[in-house]
Amino acid sequence: MAYRFFLDETGDHGLSFIDPNFPLFLLCGCLLREDILSEFEEELDELKVDIFGTKEVVFHSRNIRKCEGSFQVLFDLDLKKEFYERLNGIIERTEFTIIGAGVDKKEHVIKYGKGAKDPYALSLSFILERLIFCLDLMDKESRVEIVAEKRGKKEDGMLISHYNSIIDRGTYYVSSERFFSRIADFQFRTKLDNVDGLQLADLCAYPLARHVINPQEPYIPFKIIKRKIYCDQRGNIDGWGLKMFP
Repeated sequence: MAYRFFLDETGDHGLSFIDPNFPLFLLCGCLLREDILSEFEEELDELKVDIFGTKEVVFHSRNIRKCEGSFQVLFDLDLKKEFYERLNGIIERTEFTIIGAGVDKKEHVIKYGKGAKDPYALSLSFILERLIFCLDLMDKESRVEIVAEKRGKKEDGMLISHYNSIIDRGTYYVSSERFFSRIADFQFRTKLDNVDGLQLADLCAYPLARHVINPQEPYIPFKIIKRKIYCDQRGNIDGWGLKMFP
């Protein structure tokens, strides 16, 4: 069976500045079977047309929360209510698995000082390992295509360098051969490509990070995605579908 894994991030991976209100970097991946992805795309495009009059709108968590750009129409409270009810319903109905990994930058710098590794590289390594573990449970014959959003020439170069290093060398838990046998492709897509899977990852990344920062907060978007997070047999997500470092 073929799968797609969409990667997005929230927070800044640089260690030179740490925002005290958002001191973490987090990568979030959404894993979907290709037939389910097609159904999700159809539903999301229908929602876009009904609310915004076009399917060319790109869903971005921050813009939605701030009602910026195309989302200014959400200042209409009735329309906003309909939008969130339908969007939440689509996310709840769609079968997909979330794998997130991140770094508390403040604690990372305190613990490792000048030896602190790049949060992006660390998070990507944790996510790729768990992606393989998850696929092993779902379908041992499955292969996956990974899709990440283009961010810039320098940033994309760093990402592909991190990725190739992990895949070529393997990790303590997953061999290089195992990575190569399960990952069919790694590609970049731009925001203008309007990739619905990347938009889903964007919508999941912020609630996941917000839960890490304040796990006691009753945040509705996190409640909606919580059951989608990769977990053990008892439903524990920590260290499984949500790996934080250090």
